[in-house]
Amino acid sequence: MPCLLKIKDLVTVFNTVKGKITAVDDVSLCIEEGETLGIVGESGCGKTMLALSIMRLIPPNGEIAGGSISFRGEELLKKSEEEMRRLRGSEIAMIFQEPMTSLNPVIRIGEQIAEAIRLHQGLAARDAHALSIRQLEEVGIPEPQRRALDYPHQLSGGMRQRVMIAMAMSCHPRLLLADEPTTALDVTIQAQILDLIDALKKKNNMSVLLITHDLGIVAQSTQKVAVMYAGKIVEMADVDDIYSAPKHPYTRGLMESIPARCPDQNGYLKTIPGSVPSLYDLAPGCRFYDRCSLAFDKCSRQEPNLEEVAPGHLVSCWKCNSN
Repeated sequence: MPCLLKIKDLVTVFNTVKGKITAVDDVSLCIEEGETLGIVGESGCGKTMLALSIMRLIPPNGEIAGGSISFRGEELLKKSEEEMRRLRGSEIAMIFQEPMTSLNPVIRIGEQIAEAIRLHQGLAARDAHALSIRQLEEVGIPEPQRRALDYPHQLSGGMRQRVMIAMAMSCHPRLLLADEPTTALDVTIQAQILDLIDALKKKNNMSVLLITHDLGIVAQSTQKVAVMYAGKIVEMADVDDIYSAPKHPYTRGLMESIPARCPDQNGYLKTIPGSVPSLYDLAPGCRFYDRCSLAFDKCSRQEPNLEEVAPGHLVSCWKCNSN
């Protein structure tokens, strides 16, 4: 099946007071029609910057320094800002990580959704308002006509997240980028939000890029998984393969830190020793070298490529790639 979104060798860099860092480093992936791809990894590994690069919404001190982002066969990096504005929301939509900071605190909920509808569909104000109420109803917000008149601070965290989903889905995009859509929500509300995204995905034949640090969410909601570490993808495979036979030592460490899968019989969670390396001063070789129990001399000298070690299963690890 052809890719809806194809990223090839993407590099996103930032100029900071401490020097230049590469937040997204040589990333390649493909999202097919109707597929949910999970991006998983620790905070600071580059997940959000990957999504913002796709939307071309990176902060002013950053730039896309190389690579390609192709959506429906069209190169996004060659499009003008005006062309990107037309695509955002109508073809590619994003649910941002913090709904309270993403929603305008002084504009009513219904008006914020209606604004996106007017922008992309050219509807009159009354029609856009009516459609915004239907969107609130579709995402399960009770009394949508009354809630459309509320301000963000009058809603719970779960309801604000539903508003963000309603806004993202208002123009029926082909691709939804969901950045930690269940952050700070309790377990019951998390499940409701994930079920809602999945239902809307199936209803609209949409593809989803789901960014999370929660491997339980990955198992529940995705068909394919890419594991990121220090700006790079270190493993990518179907979700069943990742859970049944993780290859990269980092992925194995993440799996063993899940309480239900922890092999420690003494009741302690297994942890990955050390910490994520600073992007300001990366040593040569594998970025996981200092934390890896399988590392050998070559790992400290040369960075491994992302290679296929089984059908559809890609790994960046000298130990795995040499077997």
